[in-house]
Amino acid sequence: MQEALVVRRETHIQAPMAAVFALLTDPEKILRWMGTEADTRAEPGGLYLVNVTGERFARGAFREVVPVHRLAYSFGWEGSDIVPPGSSLVEIDLIEEPDGTLLRLTHTGLPTADQCAGHAEGWAHYLERLAQVAAGRDPGPDRWQGRHGSST
Repeated sequence: MQEALVVRRETHIQAPMAAVFALLTDPEKILRWMGTEADTRAEPGGLYLVNVTGERFARGAFREVVPVHRLAYSFGWEGSDIVPPGSSLVEIDLIEEPDGTLLRLTHTGLPTADQCAGHAEGWAHYLERLAQVAAGRDPGPDRWQGRHGSST
């Protein structure tokens, strides 16, 4: 795997690890920062399904779930030939810090530099919204709602 085809993001979140973990795994809490529909079962082999923009479903399966510390799940887009469901891997580590949580995300298995750039932009957008919600702030309407994207 080429290092250039890896998306890495780190975000400091002013909230405890358990609160951040819940925002990443509980379908109702996911919808506070991303998506219009969500169905997740945070257990190995469990479903990860989020209608991210109201137009596009991300689908995969949880591979690793270590409560409040780590998540890994396969990821892809329904109807996509470029990044089909389950074709890439998202790994999220939560690290306790004195004033909150460091979220470290790695997304691998994306097929092209363009896909990496697009997903890097998407993760930056949604992790910023996650940090706002976790800190008790309202992120406002999602400006990406209705966006279809180009990973088909």
